[in-house]
Amino acid sequence: MTYSRETITGTLFFVAATQFLLCLAIAEALYPGYSLSANYISDLGIGPSSIIFNSSVFILGLSVLVGTYFLSYNFNFRIVSIQLLLVGISAMGVGVFTKDFTLAHGAVSSATFFFAGLSAILSFKVLKKPFSLISVILGIVTLGALSLFSLGMVTSGSMTSNIAYDSSFYLGLGPGGMERMIVYPALMWLAGLGSYLVTQREP
Repeated sequence: MTYSRETITGTLFFVAATQFLLCLAIAEALYPGYSLSANYISDLGIGPSSIIFNSSVFILGLSVLVGTYFLSYNFNFRIVSIQLLLVGISAMGVGVFTKDFTLAHGAVSSATFFFAGLSAILSFKVLKKPFSLISVILGIVTLGALSLFSLGMVTSGSMTSNIAYDSSFYLGLGPGGMERMIVYPALMWLAGLGSYLVTQREP
């Protein structure tokens, strides 16, 4: 049986998002004393469950990267494909450059968040309603939460410290909670895009 490029891409995107969400939950559960609110997601990359988290985020990036290769053949998705290419490379970087590599980790994680949110918004022109509208909303939530998270990092002094200080910009969610407001909408969009692509016929 031969599958279309869209079907392959969609399957890879859906699997990428799903496996990461599941492994994230497992890594959190296996990390003694881990707080969804007070701890960064990146703390999982250097903790007792680091092998699970780092492997999972690397697979996430690799799956997006391979899926983007097939998606690039669809001319309508060319602009989105460029953004997703950057998401895939950056996510793989998160799995390699853990929190111990302060500058590199900050760069690749920020790039992953930013281009994921941007991808969701830019996909508006090539997706059908209502998913196109949902994509924009999810992208805006990701980029909005990223802005608040960045402001919180700067104003709380966390930018120059390994300690996750709280900030009013986190809206009571804590640094970990606000970071999840960046990540979850992006993963929901990626899984949704995967499901959408599986149902499309190759042009």
